[in-house]
Amino acid sequence: MPSRKIPFVNNEYYHVFNRGVAKMPIFLSVHDFKRFLRTMQYYMIEGPKPKLSSFLSSSFTTNNSNKIIAINCYCLMPNHFHFLVQQVRESGITEFISKISNSYTKYFNVKYKRVGPLLQGEFQAVHIESNEQLLHVSRYIHLNPTVNFIAKNLEDYLWSSYHEYVNGNYNGFCLKKDILDQFTSKDAYKQFLLDQEEYGKTLEAIKHQLIDLEE
Repeated sequence: MPSRKIPFVNNEYYHVFNRGVAKMPIFLSVHDFKRFLRTMQYYMIEGPKPKLSSFLSSSFTTNNSNKIIAINCYCLMPNHFHFLVQQVRESGITEFISKISNSYTKYFNVKYKRVGPLLQGEFQAVHIESNEQLLHVSRYIHLNPTVNFIAKNLEDYLWSSYHEYVNGNYNGFCLKKDILDQFTSKDAYKQFLLDQEEYGKTLEAIKHQLIDLEE
């Protein structure tokens, strides 16, 4: 995988992603997904906090805590993850990704009795350069489960921030204001996603057909 060249600038947005080595699954159970989500919440916190083991077994939340990054939206897929994040503190993104990757790899390797890297090299990042791109990436991330045919509909998939965005009573940890404030309602944002769902599925199907032909 090519080395990442872009710098990270405070208050700027970035699409950050990585996947398992050789595209291997990195989440094998419901508990794995939950562990990764709690690890995300833990390492976005700046300053004093309980040990990770204590945090994982508690109901401690990050809503009112100082953070090194803000997570705008995310999606955890069976063999990869996507984040839309905003850097809050210098080197925040690099520190956050490094810590969650190392922590989760140790957990995964112990649980499944394996050794070696879990994720495929250095994480990748794309700088968000316009508001249009910001909205497009949020839609791309939230549509991942259905476009990749992992779930039949977005409501069924639990491991993304989709429910934070469209279900008003959902207690999450994402900073949604910058995106949702551009829509008249949460239903309008949901429709914004669904308007491109079938198109995304078609593109994904074509991509897989081309890969099959090349092989």
